[in-house]
Amino acid sequence: MWGNKDKIISNNRGIAAVEFAIVAPVLLMILFGIIAYGIFFGAANSIQQLAASGARAAMGGLDIEERQDLVDAYVEAYLADDRLIRREHLTVSVEALEHDETLMAVSVRYDASHLPLWNVYAGFPPPEKIIQRRALIRTGGY
Repeated sequence: MWGNKDKIISNNRGIAAVEFAIVAPVLLMILFGIIAYGIFFGAANSIQQLAASGARAAMGGLDIEERQDLVDAYVEAYLADDRLIRREHLTVSVEALEHDETLMAVSVRYDASHLPLWNVYAGFPPPEKIIQRRALIRTGGY
């Protein structure tokens, strides 16, 4: 009925499609993981840059309240150009260090739970959902 049995066994048509069906889900999972982690690392880098630049912006203030106002103004200007960071998930604070009054700290806390990292695939180990960065700067010269 089928003719020559050797011709059926040696037929290679469709092998590439079967191999692709086996390999494609793994490759897509890796690709989406790379994209999701890239978004997370981009957000973490933006938060670090925001803390460091906010500390430099705070240097123009004479007291903590004025420095906080300068940092808040800088954050608003920074977020106008940044499409990755959302203001409603961001907390920025300026504080003098208790053990050394010549140092000032700008702390940035960002709730990254809305990023697509946690919606892509639950099988890989996720990073922290709260990104916290801190920048110290000397207030009284060198």
